[in-house]
Amino acid sequence: MKSKRHAKILEIIADHAVETQEELQRLLNESGFSVTQATVSRDIKELRLVKAQSGTGGYRYTTGAASDLSDMSFRFHAIFSESVKSIDRAMNIVVIKCYTGMANAACAALDSIHWSGLVGTIAGDDTIFSLTRDEETAEELMNQLKALAEK
Repeated sequence: MKSKRHAKILEIIADHAVETQEELQRLLNESGFSVTQATVSRDIKELRLVKAQSGTGGYRYTTGAASDLSDMSFRFHAIFSESVKSIDRAMNIVVIKCYTGMANAACAALDSIHWSGLVGTIAGDDTIFSLTRDEETAEELMNQLKALAEK
């Protein structure tokens, strides 16, 4: 449950300019996660979220672009491996099948890594389409993602 909640938090802060713990708690509750302020506080600490200035001049929670790459890789792996059922490709498109409701979180985690050659991603409820520049990159991405999902 914690990994699903953490994935949802990452999805929420990617989609909304969350300024306070109370706002994050409300959004989690609206998403079906019954959490206390203390739980939200612990989750923020465990995910190492930071407040950064937003484009409007306020502050919002973020993963922090300057985060340590190994820490980001760990978070990506944890979310991704809990969410993914299968990975396949067709030409330069990598298709990632996820458990119902987990594709957005897995996609946000995938986007946070900034893979070389990955043009863009789009996620539905249980499927992610990832567009690469060429077929070779798609093959390489698929193999790397399969290796991560199996660990």
